[in-house]
Amino acid sequence: MLHVFFNGYSTRSFRLLLAEKKWEYKRCSFEVKILKTASLQNQPGISRLKLFLALSRTPHGLLDLAAPSLSALLWAGGFPPPEILGLGLITAFCGYTSIYALNDVVDHRVDEEKSRRSGVSGSHQDLDSVFVEHPLAQGMLTFREGLFWSIAWAALAAVGAYLLNPVCAIIFLLACLLEFSYCRLFKVTCLRGVISGFVKTSGPLAAVFAVDPRPSPSLLAVLFLWLFFWEIGGQNVPNDLADAEEDRRIGGRTIPVRFGPQGSSLIILGSLFLGVIMSLVFFLAFPKPMNPVFLAGTLVCGIYFLLVPAVRLYDKKTAPAAFALFNRASFYPLAMVGVTVVSWAF
Repeated sequence: MLHVFFNGYSTRSFRLLLAEKKWEYKRCSFEVKILKTASLQNQPGISRLKLFLALSRTPHGLLDLAAPSLSALLWAGGFPPPEILGLGLITAFCGYTSIYALNDVVDHRVDEEKSRRSGVSGSHQDLDSVFVEHPLAQGMLTFREGLFWSIAWAALAAVGAYLLNPVCAIIFLLACLLEFSYCRLFKVTCLRGVISGFVKTSGPLAAVFAVDPRPSPSLLAVLFLWLFFWEIGGQNVPNDLADAEEDRRIGGRTIPVRFGPQGSSLIILGSLFLGVIMSLVFFLAFPKPMNPVFLAGTLVCGIYFLLVPAVRLYDKKTAPAAFALFNRASFYPLAMVGVTVVSWAF
């Protein structure tokens, strides 16, 4: 009996010691990350600017400019007039900068809770963490600074959108409201992921109205579905899958938390397959004949940037595979812009 008692006592002691060491490791990791980034908080000029660029995930935002550019180029059948092209790019940049910052502003308490429980992750391999991950949650920017940054860019985006077409301004304001709802539903329902699809397609849809005041509703629906499934399968769900354990600990309700790695990888693969199908439907439904080069390029881009990493994720079901899909899929609209421009030469 004494042997069993001491064995049980030793096992419990070992587990307590192990838990204590794990917590100490997380605390030290958190402190090291804070010390590494604290210097940025106190430095003026470009280092300070990097914190605001990190808040808006600017590297990713610059890539996102390709999506509205793609829809405008396809709809116009060529490059729009210089004044429309220039104002459109500036407006899109302002809009993405504002909405990405809005995400961190509304979600800052959730991000702070993640930091307290899991430590600040310095190993994220996605494009959103190029500078600093969640500078607002880390206390490197104040809430007022983040809110002012987001509102200032939103005001510029709203003015630019109105000058392009009042419909564009309405779409942008709706996107802001949807992004706010998306963040607030983090602990409510996994269906919030659907909202992200509407937010991400708002830019490309607004770009269509900038070059065509009366677009075809059916073709617009095809474009929406094409980019909607790209966002769900290539951006939102893979990103949440990489963060699934952190989200589960704090009561988050995301698609990966609800359906697990197996179900999530199936949703990703199915969404991207539908996205590639809708890109081909767009080619067939376009009222003017499109060059077969565009069709071939669309297939190649869909397979390389979307389906190949999605199949790899389905096979491995790991965070690095999810990050790899997220990063490669982020370049898909830019690659499609290249395909579109090249197809005009044939």
